[in-house]
Amino acid sequence: MSTRPWIVDDDLWALIEPFLPPWPRPVPDRLCLQSVLYVLHNDIAWQLLPLELGFGSGQTCWRRLARWQRAGVFDQLHRVLLAKLNAAGELDWSRACVDGPHPGRNGGADTGPSPVDRRETGSKHHLICDGRGTPFKVITTAANVNDVTQTLALVDGISPVAGSSRRPRRRSDALLGDKGYDSNARRDELRQRRILPVISRKGSPNIKGMGKLRYVVEQTFALLHQFRRLAVRWERRTELHDAFVSLACSLISWRRLKKTRS
Repeated sequence: MSTRPWIVDDDLWALIEPFLPPWPRPVPDRLCLQSVLYVLHNDIAWQLLPLELGFGSGQTCWRRLARWQRAGVFDQLHRVLLAKLNAAGELDWSRACVDGPHPGRNGGADTGPSPVDRRETGSKHHLICDGRGTPFKVITTAANVNDVTQTLALVDGISPVAGSSRRPRRRSDALLGDKGYDSNARRDELRQRRILPVISRKGSPNIKGMGKLRYVVEQTFALLHQFRRLAVRWERRTELHDAFVSLACSLISWRRLKKTRS
């Protein structure tokens, strides 16, 4: 990784620029994007964005981030990158993995008592990724929301992924989950979607070999939380936090795509 990972190279800029809404602005979009990446990587307050970087004021960049999120910029970028990975044969559709560990606490919308310490409130991320750990979808909820309640929202939240000679795909062959996703009703819903549920049952030993197959989702969470802004949630507005999450998913996908080209 570059020692300055917030610098946007020409190839990434060529992908994202077409999605940016037109707007008369004194600070170029590319510089604002680099400021957003700087905050995402370093987890500093917007007002402390160093002016010597030349990215504009934190307030200007914060407003630009909000505008881009309303326009769906980062979700569109993520879909394009998934399609490119799919075209390169880098997505594993044989299985998808789900998980929902607890991130750091803080306030804002979509927060609730932490199951670990109910005196504290916080939120959590629910993730679904492919068999190689490429993130498909992340949902932010209150910390006290059970993982099983988000199973179908994650599965149905995957946008159709183009990039192959076949029609766009959005369903894996199987879904792997730990005991937090144990629900006969959810298993039936998955089968109706032609997805094989491979989910450990509470009170029974884990399915043999499950850990070796599911480690990718834990690895992906580790990659997400390397972005320091996501390790502890500071945005009180969920849509801005989700903008950072979607951008982080895009960056993880972008790095994997660059490896295929090297």
